[in-house]
Amino acid sequence: MGAGVPVPVPVSDVGAFAVDGRDGRVGRVLERSGGQVRLRPPGGGPEWVCPAEDVQPASPSVVLRARVTEINREGQLPR
Repeated sequence: MGAGVPVPVPVSDVGAFAVDGRDGRVGRVLERSGGQVRLRPPGGGPEWVCPAEDVQPASPSVVLRARVTEINREGQLPR
């Protein structure tokens, strides 16, 4: 491919963190179906659907922040 041509990034595995390239939101991959990926934000919240071509793998620093968010959220839930 020539310079300036985007190279498709494979969609992350179910359970992995990924970034919605349209707006930068981070989410855990819940499902891949057709050309869509369903994501849930770290720590919970409304799920959303992203076109597979817009899903980017999360960098190690983004994954770390997301995991800390989930752990903190779990600690706040009543037992």
